[in-house]
Amino acid sequence: GYCSSLKICVIEKSSGHDFVKSSFPPIFFSVQSSIEEATEMLLNDTCNAMTADQTLLLQLASSKQMSDRKFIVGDKLVTKEPLAIVTRNNDREFSDIINWVVQALFYGEEQGLTKNLLLCHNYTNLTSTHISDLKFMNAVYCVGNYGDIFGGYYKHQGKNQMNQINNGTTGMIYAIPFGELENEDVELGANDDTAGTLFDDIRESRLLKCGVLVPEDFDGDIHGSRKLVGMSVDYCRALAAALFHGDVNLVNLITFSNVVSSFAALDNGTIDLLAGGRVERKYDFGNFPFRGGFHFSTPYLYGNEPASDTVGFFALATREDDLLFSSFVNSVVLATIYAQERGITKEKYSEEIPLVTLFGSELKWALRDAISYSGSYNQIYEKNFQSWFMGLYHLLAQATQVAIGLPQIPKYCMDDMNMKFIDRFDRNDLNEDRSPQIHSIAGLSP
Repeated sequence: GYCSSLKICVIEKSSGHDFVKSSFPPIFFSVQSSIEEATEMLLNDTCNAMTADQTLLLQLASSKQMSDRKFIVGDKLVTKEPLAIVTRNNDREFSDIINWVVQALFYGEEQGLTKNLLLCHNYTNLTSTHISDLKFMNAVYCVGNYGDIFGGYYKHQGKNQMNQINNGTTGMIYAIPFGELENEDVELGANDDTAGTLFDDIRESRLLKCGVLVPEDFDGDIHGSRKLVGMSVDYCRALAAALFHGDVNLVNLITFSNVVSSFAALDNGTIDLLAGGRVERKYDFGNFPFRGGFHFSTPYLYGNEPASDTVGFFALATREDDLLFSSFVNSVVLATIYAQERGITKEKYSEEIPLVTLFGSELKWALRDAISYSGSYNQIYEKNFQSWFMGLYHLLAQATQVAIGLPQIPKYCMDDMNMKFIDRFDRNDLNEDRSPQIHSIAGLSP
């Protein structure tokens, strides 16, 4: 047939490898251990196609060794390949510094700030030694903003959609690839020293203490709340389901109307995590009166502010002194987005939700337990941002049907009508068409 001579070079344990394995019989691909080995196989005609990160393929296609070859780099992306700076997990302060340098580059492009040697200052007059006082905007003034750096290295390519600034009109809900979570080589074993950690204490106590930020004038029932408060409650319960084999009742919801008091409670151990808080630089580092810094999960709600303003990123906050628990919390948030990307709902169970051994064999089903309770990100969002008008309409419509003896409207039809009455900020849509994903976190404005 037309594809009988196809031979694809693919790098082992990559997202491309996963895609090719699920799309082609083994006879059509060859697995290599590195990009260099795959390139060599392509050049000696062992392979006639290659899958890798698009940036790497573009660099390869424009290199001297490919100058006499007529390779074409496709523009259809079949896997996710987000690139980031990786640091060791035994120095969270240094990791925070790296993250805020990247955020400064984003902020510079949003605000139209670029390289300016008049504003590029050294630290000869720095009186504070606290890392939160570092001049992160020096990254922009001394080097350039994100767009400057990107354009300098990829002139031949230009920015694709995802590497552009999000202006609030397209979705930013995006799950990074999970990778290999069911790996016996990294599973927590019986001899691993987890005793005394927060993760271990929560499991032993059989209770998750989840703080929830509420408006100052809040006087309602936390269990029946909607919008941001309701989403925060749902994520607290999803975490309880993940931690305690589906038991969503093993969570104590503690409300706070004052932001500083809520982070103080997280800092002193009154609560295990905080839901509904904004991601901000001042809480990322261990500033007085807090003993240490805080870790923020992937955001689960974005504000609708213009790109040039401070956009609200709302996430789950944990203390930085327990990496395992912070990682677990983030994995649950990502799992809800992962479920939406794949059309998985709490009513429609799927084995596509990965098993995970990173947190111990007892929690192998943690992510599946979470989704069995919460469903996908879209289900959580729609539950909490459905228009009150549509809710009232449902009640009246169903009551009228029962009263006059008409058959009830099928649930799937009601669901279709619901979609028209959801109060949704555009950033909270799924980023499935490679729309702009770049925006800085609050805390860099003068």
